[in-house]
Amino acid sequence: MTQQERPWYRWYAEGVDPHFKPVPQTINDRMARSFATWPDVCMIEYYGKEYSYAQMHGLVSQVARALKAAGIEKGDRIALHLPNCPWHPIFFFGALWYGAAITHLSPLDAEQEIAHKLTDSGAKMVISLTTPEFAGRFPKLLADGTCPALYLCPDPVSAQGRDCPVIPGAHAVEDLLAGHSTDPMDAVETSPDDLALLQYTGGTTGVPKAAQLTHSNLSAACQMYTEMGKGEASQQPGKPALGYSPLFHIMGLSAGMIKRASEGGTLCLRLRFDAASAIDEIEKKGIVSLGGVPTTWIAILALPDIDKRDLSSLDYVASGGAPLPVEVYSRVKQLTGLKLRGGWGMTETSPAGTNVPRGMPDDKLGTIGIPLPGIDIKIVDVEDSNKVLGPGQSGEMAIKGANVTTGYWRKSDEENAANYTRDGYFLTGDIGYMDEDGWFFIVDRKKDLILSGGFNVYPLTIENAIHQHPNVLEAMVIGVPDAYRGESAKAFVMLNPGAARFTLEELQDFLADKLGRHEIPRHLEFRDELPRTAVGKASRKMLKEQELARAAEEPA
Repeated sequence: MTQQERPWYRWYAEGVDPHFKPVPQTINDRMARSFATWPDVCMIEYYGKEYSYAQMHGLVSQVARALKAAGIEKGDRIALHLPNCPWHPIFFFGALWYGAAITHLSPLDAEQEIAHKLTDSGAKMVISLTTPEFAGRFPKLLADGTCPALYLCPDPVSAQGRDCPVIPGAHAVEDLLAGHSTDPMDAVETSPDDLALLQYTGGTTGVPKAAQLTHSNLSAACQMYTEMGKGEASQQPGKPALGYSPLFHIMGLSAGMIKRASEGGTLCLRLRFDAASAIDEIEKKGIVSLGGVPTTWIAILALPDIDKRDLSSLDYVASGGAPLPVEVYSRVKQLTGLKLRGGWGMTETSPAGTNVPRGMPDDKLGTIGIPLPGIDIKIVDVEDSNKVLGPGQSGEMAIKGANVTTGYWRKSDEENAANYTRDGYFLTGDIGYMDEDGWFFIVDRKKDLILSGGFNVYPLTIENAIHQHPNVLEAMVIGVPDAYRGESAKAFVMLNPGAARFTLEELQDFLADKLGRHEIPRHLEFRDELPRTAVGKASRKMLKEQELARAAEEPA
């Protein structure tokens, strides 16, 4: 692309360099600067307990010494099976400080998924919690030798006074750390190209595969986010942000914890979202930034006294992961004076991709924003990735930047090469377009495409139309088998509180002027809840699995 073909440059805020290039560096380089620059600033606050940058430097150093004594070597993988609690940053930064790499296990993983990730990653140690929902995942894996050395960490907040079972074969984290000093030490020498993280992501086959993210990938992503927000109060040292996004997920990890730690910020880490508590903390702590999914904001807006609350400290509010109803956007803007922002990214991009700048015009609602500085994105033909499409044309998004993965773990060069265009752009699997002004919009996921009667049908297009119905709170659409069309669209709908149900025919009539005939849903099901991922997004994958399971149970 020439500069003239990058119309998004003009939307960057004053002072942001459109030609920005991140400096190759390690996460340890960034953390060493933070430890030295802001020793007395609170880095992590967890339900009233505070950890300064100096204290975290000591705890990170202690972990590094303990790993060395335990026989861990540089480059070995340490698996973290943790919620949002201080043990996560202590062990995440501690492992990197020693030169090891991290692999994340999700608290939602079943035993079989944990077994796959441990075996595939070759993890040499697992760090988890003593609570039943965490420790309880491991007895069988320890018994059959799938799980390496397991160390369990106490957390009174998540334990909530419950008894925590003793797991045969597991060790206490106190035993791992015992005798090792918390005196600050320098990090083991690492290179920007060294592996920092194996982050598992669902593949089209359904078997999780790990994106290899180097120190340079993660540090580049943080630099890009910081450059994009240059001059914003939410990036200033010591400013508190509420952290609900899971740290085992790439967004909470990179755009949340690592970025704010690199800036000297304070992360108020929380196990789970609660609307009433969030508003209390905004008022009491002067929270400057809060992000979530649309239902986060719907829950906040539903609080009975929300109009009377003081939200003036907020400087950055964001929503992502699902279509945002116009009325929610408008109401948040009225309450806070801020436009709900957000963006797009993926595990493979660490997850930097696009972001909505502060000056977004209201007529761009629904956009995922513009590429972050240092990133280039183009739209390519779905069938021929070397054919670049023009503004307004939908195709696969392809991205290039220092934040993009070096490839998937244990995949051949040929398998990894298939994910890139001839000129080195990573093929994201997301279908979208760029408008004439340089703003990007997602149409759907390539793998969620419904092939109906020879037409390509995008579930997100249908969901956006259904969301316009006044009775609808949330909607998800998947393709289901259709003897005539091959596949047809089925809509799963959650209603607004007190709203009446409607028939499939009434929904079809409502959508008649909003969708093409081939896009109109042929099936409708109402749900009190939709299946959700660990970050709160309604999951088409889970819906498909539920439909397949139900179909298998039905008599032939």
